[in-house]
Amino acid sequence: MKKIMTGALLMAGAIWAAEQGWFPHEGGLLKYRVQIRFGEEPDTMPEGWKFGRVSAVAVDGSGEVYVFQRGKKADPVVVFDAKGKFLRSWGKGLFGNPHGMRVDPKGHVWITDNGDHQVMQFTRQGKLLLTLGVKGSAGTDDKRFNRPTDIAFSPDGKFVYVSDGYGNARVMKFTMEGKFVKTWGEHGTAPGKFNTVHSVAVDSRGTLYVSDRENNRIQIFDAEGNFLKQWTHLGATQNVFITPKDEMWIITHRNNIENLTYDTLAGRIMRIDLGTGRILGAMESPGHWLHATSDGLIFIGSLTGNVFRWYPGWLEKGLGADEGLKPTNQ
Repeated sequence: MKKIMTGALLMAGAIWAAEQGWFPHEGGLLKYRVQIRFGEEPDTMPEGWKFGRVSAVAVDGSGEVYVFQRGKKADPVVVFDAKGKFLRSWGKGLFGNPHGMRVDPKGHVWITDNGDHQVMQFTRQGKLLLTLGVKGSAGTDDKRFNRPTDIAFSPDGKFVYVSDGYGNARVMKFTMEGKFVKTWGEHGTAPGKFNTVHSVAVDSRGTLYVSDRENNRIQIFDAEGNFLKQWTHLGATQNVFITPKDEMWIITHRNNIENLTYDTLAGRIMRIDLGTGRILGAMESPGHWLHATSDGLIFIGSLTGNVFRWYPGWLEKGLGADEGLKPTNQ
C-alpha cells in the first residue's frame, strides 16, 4: 500500500509539474518592450558597417550611447544618439580585445581591453587621456593586469576600481590619476577569493559589489576591500550596474555552466534590492553588459552582435497587421 501511495504521489507531482509550463519570473515580470537592433535599424552607420560581438554599452550624461564591439566591419567604439542615430566612431587599431566600458561622472570613457591587458581613459571624442597596464604584457604586480574586465568609480570621484578578472583573480584600486592604491583577492572559493572577477560596481556609500562569476555569487566589500557578505542566489552574474539613486540591475544566468554552454543566450535581466539582495523583478534577455539610464531605459550589449534597448511598456494585445512593419524606437 505504501509503495502504491508513493507511486501515486510521484505521478501526481509529475502531472502538476508538466501543467505549470513556464517558470514564473523571480520577483515578478518586468514590463518592458525591446528594440532588438539599436544602432542598426534604422541603419545610419557608414555604408557596409555592422556590429560584431558587442561586449559593452554605456551612456553618458547627455544621453549619447557608446557601443564597444569586436567586429572588423566597424570601429571598436561607435557612438549614437539616444534614438540610435550614428554620431561618430573611434578606436581603430587601439585594442586587442574589447571587453568593458563605463563613463565616469566627468564624462570620460573608460575601457578594459582583455586582449592587451590594459585599462584606458578617453574623452568623449576618443582622445586618449590615461593608460593603465603594459600593452601585451600580463602580470600580477601593481603595474600590470591579466585580462581585466570592468571598471567602477568611487562616489567621491577620487578612485577607480578595476576587476582584474580573467587571468588574475583580484580587484585593484587606483586614484583617478592612475596611481596604484591597493589590491585584494586570489584564486579560490572562500570569501574574498575569486574565480573570474567579471564585473564591479559601487553604490553611493562606496560599497563594492563584485561579480565572482564562476563561483556563482556576488561578493560585497567596503571601500578598502574588507569582505562584508555575499549573495549566492543570483547565479553567474555577467554584469552589475548601480544607478546614482542606488537602483541595482544585473544581467545574469542560472549558473556558470549554463552561461558558458549557451554563450550568454539564456540570460535574465534582474532588478535587485541593494540592501537585501532580494529580486524585485526579472525578464529574459541575452547579454554580456548592462547600462540603466535615469529616464528608465536599459541598454544591453550582447555577444550575439546586438545592442538591445529596453523601454517601459507592455502590450495589452498582439500587434496584428502592424507587426514587423518597421523597428520601434520609442
